[in-house]
Amino acid sequence: MLYDLRINNIAIIKEADIHFDSGLNVLTGETGAGKSIIIDAINAILGERTSRELIRTGSNSADVSAFFCNINCEVKDLLSEMGITNEDDSSLLLYRKITQDGKNICRINGESVTVSMLKKIGQLLINVHGQMDNHNLLNQELHYTYIDSFAENVDLRNDYTECYENFLNTKRKLDSLVTDEGEKARKIDLLTFQINEIESASIRVGEKEELQKRQKVLQNAENLISLVNGTLEVLNGDDNFRGAGDLLSIASDNLIRASAFDDSLTETANIVAETSYNIADCASELSRFLYSLDVDPNELNEIEERLDLLFRLSKKYGSTEEEILEYLESAKSELDSITFSDKLKEQYERELFEKSAKLKESADLLSANRKKFSLDFINAVSDELKFLDMSSITFKTVHNIKEYDATGADEIYFLISANKGEEPKPLSKIASGGELSRIMLAIKNVLASKDNVGTLIFDEIDTGVSGRAAQKIGKKLKEVSLNRQVLCVTHLAQIASYADNHFLISKSESDNKTYTHIEPLDKDGRINELARIIGGIEPTKLSLSTAEEMIANAENNS
Repeated sequence: MLYDLRINNIAIIKEADIHFDSGLNVLTGETGAGKSIIIDAINAILGERTSRELIRTGSNSADVSAFFCNINCEVKDLLSEMGITNEDDSSLLLYRKITQDGKNICRINGESVTVSMLKKIGQLLINVHGQMDNHNLLNQELHYTYIDSFAENVDLRNDYTECYENFLNTKRKLDSLVTDEGEKARKIDLLTFQINEIESASIRVGEKEELQKRQKVLQNAENLISLVNGTLEVLNGDDNFRGAGDLLSIASDNLIRASAFDDSLTETANIVAETSYNIADCASELSRFLYSLDVDPNELNEIEERLDLLFRLSKKYGSTEEEILEYLESAKSELDSITFSDKLKEQYERELFEKSAKLKESADLLSANRKKFSLDFINAVSDELKFLDMSSITFKTVHNIKEYDATGADEIYFLISANKGEEPKPLSKIASGGELSRIMLAIKNVLASKDNVGTLIFDEIDTGVSGRAAQKIGKKLKEVSLNRQVLCVTHLAQIASYADNHFLISKSESDNKTYTHIEPLDKDGRINELARIIGGIEPTKLSLSTAEEMIANAENNS
């Protein structure tokens, strides 16, 4: 049960703390006062999609928290699966913060969770019925979902979905092999050419980089030789001058002798000696380099031809040697699959036959269960409709067989006849707004018996309803609230008169800003609010008397 709802900076609600109780909780108020915003806040805390547009103007963030008590075992089990600690008193605290940058901060019992985790928990806590449900009821393609919910077909649906996806995957594989012989021959020729072209190139990973380095050496060989020879002349000297090596050697000898007289020169003498040895090693290395430098003009041509080949292959098969070789393996695999396609085709055909049989078996089980529970569903909804002052209505399902799709092999939709003697027709062609609301309420009540959700919310279930029908809806909501908590947003006094807890939603303006106020009403407050609904802003003695009588009658009829 939803015990406490706290809202901060959502739309025109600056701050609100609403304490709900068991039974029927009714929210009334002028249009635009903020009743639907409370439902939006509840949807947000249940993990439904929302946006930063919900944040109050001038605020950086908005947040909602909901405290539940007496949560059921199903909720507790899901919390354990998520690794969230269950409270000893069977309470639960949900929290969600929405920021202007689009980020969401969600917590369950103080532990950080994702929005999807919040939604999984929310689905087990509250069932919200709004105008969108009425629109969905007009969509015949969704009618099967009501039967599935009533029949509790979750396992059968999951099994069918798995069979259907397996069937489709195998069918796609088989379809990919089915091609005409001309196309097959052309594909084989192309793949064979590509494989031969890559294999004949004998590509090696890292080859391109090595060739480019060698190309650079060969292209600059003349400058390279000149620069190295010039360096050797400086280091070794010639007949006309001493080189750096000889000079450093003399300097080293001088310092070594000097250090015999003053040992403070020893370290410097060692450094100069080491430098002299290094210079001698460098000169030897450069000599070996020149001796080993093999400059063949033909080699440069071969390298450039090889690089050109690698470039052309990279344009067709991949920018790197790795990608080209990967393409080669892919082409070989595809060629094998085409070459041996007849064998694969036979294999896939066998698999498709087996999976088709499993799909049919699963679809038949699902279809049979839908047919089995359809009549019970129709009878249960019809009984609810009779209570809701629609005793003349005929409500039935049409069940046809269709080709397999993601939902099964059944085409299921509802037909109604609002008056005796008339042929049943689709809801979209017959049902008025008021009739649609009552049909949806009847369906919700029937389906409510199939789950353990502790709180039902009805947002303007009274659309298009008035008079006796409205009183019936109020009485039905009161009846439902005996077994679970009900929250109802309404504009009708007939429904509000049945409230166990009545909240008045109003708004005011201050400093050029709008503020919503939520006020729990005592008996006098309820009488005044019902009188306002009946007669307008300024209630008359008659409207006050009528309101008081309505509350008394509702208490007596409950």
